[in-house]
Amino acid sequence: MSNARSIKIWGAGTSRTFRPIWVAEELGLEYAHVRIGPRTGETQTDAYARLNPKQKVPYFMDERVRLSESVAISRYLIERYGTESTLSAPKGIEARAKEDEWVSYVYGELDETSLYVMRRHGDLKHIFGEAPRALESARAYAIKHLEVISDHLRDKQFVLEDRFGLADVILVSCLDWAVHYRFDLPTPLTRYRDAAREREAYQRAFSANFAGFL
Repeated sequence: MSNARSIKIWGAGTSRTFRPIWVAEELGLEYAHVRIGPRTGETQTDAYARLNPKQKVPYFMDERVRLSESVAISRYLIERYGTESTLSAPKGIEARAKEDEWVSYVYGELDETSLYVMRRHGDLKHIFGEAPRALESARAYAIKHLEVISDHLRDKQFVLEDRFGLADVILVSCLDWAVHYRFDLPTPLTRYRDAAREREAYQRAFSANFAGFL
């Protein structure tokens, strides 16, 4: 275990809060976890708003930096605390660019453009309103890009080369989200997701993030 006792992560209950918790578990870090949900009122308190004016989760701090946004937190943890035996950042400009390409693609096309649209107008329709056509279009759009990713992973263990990394954390969290929304994943994605879910760090993080929320 790392002695990084100053690490603190706020947030639980969503795919986005799951990501930095999973990374921290993969890295074997000690961290304090404040299990507040995204729409429980806990992010609206004056105390939390002073920490994070966005009033969103996840939120993160250590002795060096304070961050919001799941990708930024996860990337920082890997680059600050990662090792070759756990998780580490890609070496070289080209490898980092490929990771950025996949992280941006998965986050942009699956998380923001598809799954979160379904969340807004499905789970949160009492806030954002019903939009059946938006739900239908978002599902169809997600299916299109899941097929692209499935083709990429047909003969691969991980998104990039032969190493588990940030792109896998983002993708698996989105695949879990898709399964929760009753998507039928192509066979290569089912195989890939099943293998990721066998990781001990995944299982610890899943319990820490979702217990009491699912």
